[in-house]
Amino acid sequence: MSVKTFGIGSVAQVVLGKGNFGDFLSINFGWGLGVTFGCYVAGNVTGAHMNPAMTIALAVYKKFPWRKVPMYITAQMLGSFIASAVCHAIYIEGINAYDGGVRQTPPHVNATAQIWATYPQPYLSTAAGFFDQIVGTGLLALCVFALVDDKNWAPPDYLKPLLIGFVVLNIGDTFGLNCGYAINPARDFAPRLWTLIAGWGTPTFVNGNYWFWVPIVGPILGAIVGGGMYMFFIEMRWDEIRKSSVAPANETELEQVRTDKEVNDGRN
Repeated sequence: MSVKTFGIGSVAQVVLGKGNFGDFLSINFGWGLGVTFGCYVAGNVTGAHMNPAMTIALAVYKKFPWRKVPMYITAQMLGSFIASAVCHAIYIEGINAYDGGVRQTPPHVNATAQIWATYPQPYLSTAAGFFDQIVGTGLLALCVFALVDDKNWAPPDYLKPLLIGFVVLNIGDTFGLNCGYAINPARDFAPRLWTLIAGWGTPTFVNGNYWFWVPIVGPILGAIVGGGMYMFFIEMRWDEIRKSSVAPANETELEQVRTDKEVNDGRN
């Protein structure tokens, strides 16, 4: 819940403040640090599961129990929905002042629905947006798998939340233009559902050629692909990597032994 509260709040401040209270970088920091603090809050309780796509990827590759997946995803969606309601209550007067009480979705000039959910740029095709979500979430999964792999250069546990937050920040800084880098089905679907019932209506699901399904399916597929890449190219090959790194050292040691023996034989 804390992730979405910080994230949605950062978007609301930028949109309603018309650029006078932050910019897109502020939004990226809002989401990135939101993830960081969410990890610190729930890390030792739930393993900091805040993203259905990552939960599914962990079930696929890391032996997270499949029987727990529906429960975790339900909790993630519920937390995101509550965060959406909280941010709406905080900024309701600002929203009314901004749009005059007429709720709109992008690309309308006074749109406010994008405070909660992501929407594609007018130029973006569904296929390109779907690929965008696969790549963005794939990078997230790849980096998270690396950061929690103790066989790799994993940081201390107390630094992992900070670095995972920076991964989200970096994805926003590099792939935020096209469609707002949802990279998390709970971050998009539950807030979109809130806007559906809170006054924005069916355009929230119809907008962008029924865009709503892309930030659900794309991130799930992306997390599986990104996590799979790390597992196949790195984690499953640790024994092979270690053997190849140890062999040269052994050969060097043997060569040194031979040299020492030759020197001693010459002296004798």
